[in-house]
Amino acid sequence: MQISTNWGLIGHEWAVNLLRGHLVNQRVRHAYLITGPRGVGRRTLALRMTQGLNCPQPSALGTPCGACSTCKRIERMQHPDLIPIQAEGESGTLKVEQIRALQRGLSLTPYEAPHKIALLLHFEKANASAANALLKTLEEPPPKVILFLTALDGEALLPTITSRCELIRLRPLPYTTVAEGLQSRLDITAGEARLLAHIANGCPGAAIRLHAEEGARQQRRRHLKALQEVLRQNRVQRFHYAEKLSQDRLALKLTLLSWLSLWRDVLLQASGSEAQLTNLDEKTFIQQAAHALGWQAVADAVQHLTRTIMLLEQNVNARLATEALLLQLPRLR
Repeated sequence: MQISTNWGLIGHEWAVNLLRGHLVNQRVRHAYLITGPRGVGRRTLALRMTQGLNCPQPSALGTPCGACSTCKRIERMQHPDLIPIQAEGESGTLKVEQIRALQRGLSLTPYEAPHKIALLLHFEKANASAANALLKTLEEPPPKVILFLTALDGEALLPTITSRCELIRLRPLPYTTVAEGLQSRLDITAGEARLLAHIANGCPGAAIRLHAEEGARQQRRRHLKALQEVLRQNRVQRFHYAEKLSQDRLALKLTLLSWLSLWRDVLLQASGSEAQLTNLDEKTFIQQAAHALGWQAVADAVQHLTRTIMLLEQNVNARLATEALLLQLPRLR
């Protein structure tokens, strides 16, 4: 894989230029915190910077070659001087034992590369003990050690963590930027690229995964079809579906996130907003629901969904929360 002047990323040129400047001017920070929504490119950016730090034959100043053994192993996160850690499972927690194991690994000199890299993914899942344990390493990192943390939002972390890192906030990209990037690297039509860019809400990594995983696209379609069916069900039918839906907590959460995406589109339509829709392939339903329900009913549905997702994060009873939500959603006749 040959890495371009933008490090092979779609968009985020400002972030690439910033980090390349740190490499070129030899002003690399000891710790970086990269935030943004899932699929926006946090991990990819951290891996490119890791390649830039350790590539033995860069194609240009501050640009890793992407083709050498070092770059390839870093890309696969299989290099001996790269230590990635994260919580186990979608609902897991990053624990203090993992941080202590990381610290033992970082205390050793690099095996073959100039720098030893710690990659702490989804650090918002770290419990308080793990976050506090990392502080000592952030304050006094071992020589030749660079830390990369990724998180959804820096404000969810301890201020003492964020204040000791160079903060890089990645945001969703314009849909046109993502669509053009997808077309340049994938064998897809302009229409498909545009749809993926919208469904991924401007996050290029999420769009690439959707293209690669047919199962993910089918799952999304099932989720949106299920919502449209629920809106036409009576109370008894909704009780039955709530029991089925709540049996798998992770599947429930993913379903509700898909529903929330569609409801936000309906809200945009109902409010007369000119903002672009996410679910372009559901435009007919979006227009019909906005017209039939009106702005207030749709806004209430968005609020109920958002609250239920938050409650599930707090480990409330999944079935009761799902039953309450389905009874609160409006009915389309």
